[in-house]
Amino acid sequence: MMEMTLAELAETTGESLADLERWRALGLLGSGDRFDHVDVERVRLCRLFLRCGVSLEDIVSELRDGSLAPRLERYLSARFPGSGRRACSVAQAAERVGMELELFTRLWNSATVGKQLAVLNEKDIEMMRGVKAAMEAGFPEEALTQLLRVYADTLGRAAGAAGALFHFYVDGRAGGPAEKLSIGDHEAQRLEARLVELSEPAVLYFHRRGATRAMREDMVWHLASATGLVEPSDVPGQLLLAMAFVDLSSFTPLAEAMGDLKTAEVLQRFGALVRESVSPLDGRVIKQIGDAFMLSFPEPGSAVSAMLNIVERAGSESQFPAVRGGVHWGPVLYREGDYLGSSVNIASRIAEAAGRRQVLVTAAVRQQVRDLVGVEFAAIGKKKLKGVVDEIELFEARRERWSDVVKGVDPVCGMELRPAEVSARVEISGHESVFCSQECLRRYVAAPERYPHGSSGPANLRC
Repeated sequence: MMEMTLAELAETTGESLADLERWRALGLLGSGDRFDHVDVERVRLCRLFLRCGVSLEDIVSELRDGSLAPRLERYLSARFPGSGRRACSVAQAAERVGMELELFTRLWNSATVGKQLAVLNEKDIEMMRGVKAAMEAGFPEEALTQLLRVYADTLGRAAGAAGALFHFYVDGRAGGPAEKLSIGDHEAQRLEARLVELSEPAVLYFHRRGATRAMREDMVWHLASATGLVEPSDVPGQLLLAMAFVDLSSFTPLAEAMGDLKTAEVLQRFGALVRESVSPLDGRVIKQIGDAFMLSFPEPGSAVSAMLNIVERAGSESQFPAVRGGVHWGPVLYREGDYLGSSVNIASRIAEAAGRRQVLVTAAVRQQVRDLVGVEFAAIGKKKLKGVVDEIELFEARRERWSDVVKGVDPVCGMELRPAEVSARVEISGHESVFCSQECLRRYVAAPERYPHGSSGPANLRC
């Protein structure tokens, strides 16, 4: 157990001695003259509460009369598992693991938030022993650092999602949807335990699924290199991939007109549509930022097919905005679960340049997929793209045959509407505009000059 004076606690946490003395007087820290790692954690929590606008008085009141005390106990038990809540410093942990302190610190900081977690528990030490074993087996430090960061970011996000969803949909005192449960502390503990029972096997399951996929991709890269299809690279992590970006063509006006809840519903539908179109073609969702998805594919034909599938499926959705996308084929650099480099930037800029229901590709993609069945390419010419020095020759990829769907476009939110889905129509200066709701109509009538690109009536769209 780590023991320290109040002055040492102040030095460890960066809090002033005067503040810590006040917190101790209020019962927020230990009452004696010696403090330990649990007090370090209590200081961090108090600092967080205060930053979020919670007063010291409210913290004390909730600990005494509210639900904070059992929640705090559950948190400390999770933070320092095991009897006695054993903990040690980074230096002590390095000694126990048998690793040089400087190396231990570098690796530890790569997997955590660094100095903020200056106290390690038994699980931390167990994890670092596994890191040491991987290094002794020959895994380079650079690769280990990247892997630890990916684990920390990805699994931290997964755990954060579990906690947030529990907060929003289960814990009745959190505020939110009316259909969620209202539960007591004992029931909350039981449900949290059940969530852990689900989460840990799920993490292992999806990791194993991901590992088998990684093995499949590794075989492709190996054969491509062995047969001369790809030139070997001296740069670790450099690959030849098709990178694609796809997003909603009218996301900003949609969010402004519909509000957060409706926008979230549209994004949920869009996310499902993207993943269902990408997975069968061996594509991978690298990340999502707002309405934009960054995708990778082992070859450009699959990327083009997936993008066209997304456009077509979005067009068949009821009251849904049009999508757009861009595809480029070239070398990328793999780092920490992400891809970067000029090829990624080009694919992103191409998607930004695309119009509604349009998929743009580069000449490199066009050259690789000349014989793609059922797809034609129309030359767009060379275009200057934002952030790209040279002009890029672009082509529009499209189905040779599209089903004709008569749709209009709401000029306010950008939703595409079949005739039966139109809620309101208005004619101004001989041009008819259609709307998905009375709210969009109200916005348009109040300031029609804000929407110069409104629909002039239903159009025969290729979807």
